[in-house]
Amino acid sequence: MQAEKEILVRYGEIFLKSEVVRRIYEKKLVERIKELLKKAGIEFEIYRKRGRIFIKTEKIVKVSGLLKKVFGIVSISPCIHLKTSKKDELIKFFEENYEKFVKPGKTFALEVKRVGKHDYSSQQLASEIGRVIKRKVNLSRPDVKIFIEVREDDTYVYTKKIKCLGGMPVSTSGKVLSLISGGIDSPVASWLAMKRGCKVVFIHFHSFPLVSKKSIEKTKELVKILSEYQGKSRLYLIPFSEIQSRIKVLAPAKQRIVLYRRIMFKIAEEIAKKENAKALVTGESLAQVSSQTLDNILVIEEATSLPVLRPLIGMDKLEIIELAKKIKTYEVSIRPQEDCCTLFVPKHPTTKAKLEIIKKIEKKLKLGKLMKKAVKEAEVLELE
Repeated sequence: MQAEKEILVRYGEIFLKSEVVRRIYEKKLVERIKELLKKAGIEFEIYRKRGRIFIKTEKIVKVSGLLKKVFGIVSISPCIHLKTSKKDELIKFFEENYEKFVKPGKTFALEVKRVGKHDYSSQQLASEIGRVIKRKVNLSRPDVKIFIEVREDDTYVYTKKIKCLGGMPVSTSGKVLSLISGGIDSPVASWLAMKRGCKVVFIHFHSFPLVSKKSIEKTKELVKILSEYQGKSRLYLIPFSEIQSRIKVLAPAKQRIVLYRRIMFKIAEEIAKKENAKALVTGESLAQVSSQTLDNILVIEEATSLPVLRPLIGMDKLEIIELAKKIKTYEVSIRPQEDCCTLFVPKHPTTKAKLEIIKKIEKKLKLGKLMKKAVKEAEVLELE
């Protein structure tokens, strides 16, 4: 009997979509898997059956590790592909090979699923295979659980389900522009947007040459880490020092942070238009800092006509840090830097900004030309 080692890939939410949408999402997921494996120089073949994706490769362990970073995959199982669904042949396979699955002294249980028409039920197959496995059965807490999936004329056998990221395949929800600072929060927010199927383009505002390039270098590192989850990423580096200096000189100190953020949103909207991005993403968490009070969020968001996605809005700092550690951005994020927003932070920034007051200040600042200059002088990087 012909048997091959493969990897069985499961997805979750995709299966709930309509037939047409499901096919599109499956295609996106397969494209991402192919992109990742080709980049790693791995030889492979991919084929699909309803509700499952299968990968043929000699590099089972390496590919399994790579698949853990693919959004849209719920779990994977290294498996043996038997090119038969005949009951007698399956029984014979287990009679000859059960020792490879269940070691002496270990207990086992079987779980059988079928797709298609066969002359036996799942229960019948499990019962007859169970009889030829010379080990003790334990249905409640087995040492080894053997899964058997019969799909039309093929059968897949495995003992592990390796949990993956879940979510939706990247790009299925469209493109967004993420304001990334180099701190802890914004990379995590970007990652969560990716998990919901967004292709993320990044924008970073820096104050070089008023400060060093530390925030720029950190941000580049962070984007490279995040690119492991979505593929090649684009990063816009926006010079913000001239705008920041004018605000510092001409605007009341307590209003500066809100003004910085509003101007960032305005510039980000211009970049979003170039990228055909449908929304902005920020790392804001309600009431975490002065600019993230409900009053200030309302005033800041008025600066853009785009939807603003805030994946962290209900999370506390410890939850965000835990996730940052999980996705490997935390150690980079905590390195010291001079942040463009904190460079000229007043001792007592406003927590209850008034839109009419902020708009009057903006009008006096006359930042239009400086904003256009910042967009024009943006450095654009492609990172992976």
